[in-house]
Amino acid sequence: MKLASFYRPQSDQKSYGIVTEHGVIDAGKRFSDQYLTLQSLLNDNALDKLHQLAASPVDYLIEDIVFLPVIETPGKIFCVGMNYSDKRKEFEENNNAPTLFIRFPDTFSAHKDNLIKPASSDEFDYEGELAVVIGRYASEVKKEQALDYIAGYSCFMDATVRDMQHTWFTAGKNWRQTGGFGPWLVTSDEISDPQALPIETFLNGMRVQNDTTGNMIHSVADIIEYISRFSPLSPGDVIITGSPGGVGKKRTPPLFMKSGDVIEVKIGGIGTLTNQIVAQAVAQTL
Repeated sequence: MKLASFYRPQSDQKSYGIVTEHGVIDAGKRFSDQYLTLQSLLNDNALDKLHQLAASPVDYLIEDIVFLPVIETPGKIFCVGMNYSDKRKEFEENNNAPTLFIRFPDTFSAHKDNLIKPASSDEFDYEGELAVVIGRYASEVKKEQALDYIAGYSCFMDATVRDMQHTWFTAGKNWRQTGGFGPWLVTSDEISDPQALPIETFLNGMRVQNDTTGNMIHSVADIIEYISRFSPLSPGDVIITGSPGGVGKKRTPPLFMKSGDVIEVKIGGIGTLTNQIVAQAVAQTL
């Protein structure tokens, strides 16, 4: 199933539901007495309840909803840096342990929403990534069982303010509305191997990143084992698994995002996340 969080058409009411080829089934309306958000449904380990709605008539056309980030307020957001072979070569990374940093929920932006380029930045870079959403409590999980703890997968645009990215990545990764997350979550039963997904990034229609998740240094299962060893993971927590090579910082000449640009992350088996870049001064007047 494809599961999205969204505003109902012509409304400020938030909901979530199943995205089909014909439209969107509003699960939030049907489960309003129990689960107001997708995250609350995950918290109760009730994802299977959505299967009973799969044959229901659609409530809205896809083009009529306004997307929200797949999970709006995760308890924890872990990001993995330098996790593809080409990226490690670009940045001359030699540390074999996973490189972790964090994002905060207010950095998220939905599918078709804007990413805000900070006014002080001349180096707003793109990084297309696979996002993992945790489906049940995970503590000290072994990699052999790690995939069983995943609710599903999504696309992520881990836009980076390179001017502020120093030894510790947090300052370059936590500007408001710089992380695109969506368009939806594809449940894990539809992706048998998260290490077999083509991943591409397009800037204004030009492909700037092209790889496969099979080239991750640390697999999704390895990452969950590593993180859950020191920090228990809860339903709705998000792990952003790293970006392939080809980032703008390491191109000759460098290639950075500017206001008016369109950035897309396309992952096989999931879909395409699209965001437009807007200058901070413009965005604050909207």
